[in-house]
Amino acid sequence: MPPIESPGILTTLLAFVLVLGPLVFIHELGHYLVGRWFGVKADVFSIGFGKELAGWTDKRGTRWKLSALPLGGYVQFAGDMNPASQPSPEWLSLPAEERNRTFQAKPLWQRSLIVLAGPVTNLVFAVLILGGFTLAYGKVVVPPVVGEIQAGSAADRAGIKIGDRIVAIRGHEMDSFLDVRLEVGQNPGEPLDIVVLRGEQRLNLATSASVKIESDRFGNTQKIGFLGIGPKSFEIVRVGPIDAAVDGVRQTGSIISMMVNGIGQIISGKREVKELGGPIKIAKYSGEQLVSGWQPFVTFVALISINLGFINLLPIPVLDGGHLAFYAAEAIRRKPVGQRGQEWAFRTGLALVMALMLFVTINDVASLKVFGG
Repeated sequence: MPPIESPGILTTLLAFVLVLGPLVFIHELGHYLVGRWFGVKADVFSIGFGKELAGWTDKRGTRWKLSALPLGGYVQFAGDMNPASQPSPEWLSLPAEERNRTFQAKPLWQRSLIVLAGPVTNLVFAVLILGGFTLAYGKVVVPPVVGEIQAGSAADRAGIKIGDRIVAIRGHEMDSFLDVRLEVGQNPGEPLDIVVLRGEQRLNLATSASVKIESDRFGNTQKIGFLGIGPKSFEIVRVGPIDAAVDGVRQTGSIISMMVNGIGQIISGKREVKELGGPIKIAKYSGEQLVSGWQPFVTFVALISINLGFINLLPIPVLDGGHLAFYAAEAIRRKPVGQRGQEWAFRTGLALVMALMLFVTINDVASLKVFGG
């Protein structure tokens, strides 16, 4: 086995800051800019939590600061005096003109867009990165046509032949060979219902994906599904800005689909819980991608940006998705959820998020074998 490379602790920390810092900034900038657009005053724009390390106050009265715990950030809008962002006696006592510039004074649709802006900005940022690569280097077009088959493989056992065009796997349409690899790769050891087009004949075949353990130059291993086929041909097509953006959206959607599928597999027990990662594992991978080159590193930034946007849209109180869930309830009920109910929900959500953070951190430490084993 070749020696396992390591980027070193300083490189890892630098890479972690280079990944997380800008992504947190653009997330909070999304909230801030849409809030400003709707005339909401921001009191604080913070990268990190806890004690302020450095900062300044701009001419609009917003305090921009860098705080001690760099695992997130926040924008505190004027009048936002409690976790549930509900009107309070302090808010009601504000002069009318000042109160009109607060978050709570805005109509429901504006508050929703302000909250939604953070995660959407992360997703748009990822689309720009992935679409930018497509624009710069072209789109790789690989038709889902079989060009090679490994003897004795899952594909061979299923009766797949060279020249077959794979139409669907597990009910999902296959537009390219990459779709085939993603679908099979996400389902190691799982039954696969495959539809192929052989000449004019449409055939339904069945097999189970083989299990393959892949290892990279840093010793990271991953269990994937393996069919044992290769593509017949591929080409690189130059595209314009619009097609590149569309491809960026497609890639982002595919990654989100993989995340949803992965969470479902962990919940159902098809994947191990240890595959979940937290800040330590993100830092580790950040360092590894940084020493691998700027393209892998920027692609990794896009992946984490998608992850950040997706997680923040989950309907968990304290996350943006939790706020949006309450706004949806408010739209249906024609009145806000009670302040006491929201406060209890946010306390519960905070406890869940903190428990998950603790779990994934312990999981990260265990996976790094800090204490041997």
